[in-house]
Amino acid sequence: MDFLTLFAVYVAVVLTCIVLVCKYSGQRQTPFTVIFNCIGKVVSPLTPRWLRDFSQRSLHRLFHQRSNMFIYLHILLEGAVYAEFSFEVFGFCREMDTTLVSLSVPYILLAVKSIFFFLCIKRDPGTVTKTKISAGQLHNYPYDRRLFHPGVSCPTCGLIKPARSKHCRVCDRCVQRFDHHCVWVNNCIGAQNTRYFLLYMFSVCAMAGDIAILTIDMLLHVLLRSGLLQASYIDELGQQQPAGPLFIIQHLFLTFPRIIFMLGFLVLVFFLLAGYALFHFYLALVNQTSNEWYKSRASTCQHCHPTADHFCSSAPDHSRRYYYSQGLFRNLGEIFFPPQPVRKKDC
Repeated sequence: MDFLTLFAVYVAVVLTCIVLVCKYSGQRQTPFTVIFNCIGKVVSPLTPRWLRDFSQRSLHRLFHQRSNMFIYLHILLEGAVYAEFSFEVFGFCREMDTTLVSLSVPYILLAVKSIFFFLCIKRDPGTVTKTKISAGQLHNYPYDRRLFHPGVSCPTCGLIKPARSKHCRVCDRCVQRFDHHCVWVNNCIGAQNTRYFLLYMFSVCAMAGDIAILTIDMLLHVLLRSGLLQASYIDELGQQQPAGPLFIIQHLFLTFPRIIFMLGFLVLVFFLLAGYALFHFYLALVNQTSNEWYKSRASTCQHCHPTADHFCSSAPDHSRRYYYSQGLFRNLGEIFFPPQPVRKKDC
């Protein structure tokens, strides 16, 4: 049982880290930064300067500059899962008389996911440029005068910021209907590629879920054919005990270690990404970005710019919780058919 205990501790640590990342994401001062700063102060005097400079440059390049590292990691993890599925699970499933149609579904989902993954990487998210502003990009979305105000210029780009836009410090550009910067696709998620991002996440969830179901079905068939569910063993006191769930799980770990670890990884990925995908799908239904969701939680109820000393008499109505929502179908239509610049007269 020592192996199961260690694995349970491993799963608990991973889940705790995920919860902390989700809770403190987007905040500058977090428990992670405090811990890293304390560790840095202790380790820094004992570390050669060239090593400190190299680690700082590497971390800055990884998290504050565009990098393909996470794309390569994504492909590596995906390749490891499909290699294990193809060379072990696939053969066992065929022996259990699983149909080829069922076994081909993960590969079809892989092809579909790869298309959306490529589009997320290569598709321009909706970069704000002088040309697009001249073509009417400022009029694609109205200013709500709460989170987005007319006439405000980006301090980095120097361009007038369209409503719902934000400057991405990683990509060094303003993005229309900015949602977030995704390191896994090394690109911003904005007006022009949000649909691909949603489809990409749901296809990854479908891949993980389908392979997990096929693997669980294979393991159940193994247990039924081996008769382990009706088996018994002799304990330390010499008494005969029925094989309980813990004994069966330990037996599966020792018999199929790689398959069990793959299954645990897939279940973890499925629930993590499923929650994230459902959150973004909810935002799509109410026509809100994650950037707006975070900003609205900390925003005030002022109608005018926070620095203004007066309230605008013509401020829009903020009685609705979701200012840009136009109804379920129109919201989804805006995601899958984003508005294009249309030249209009300034109000």
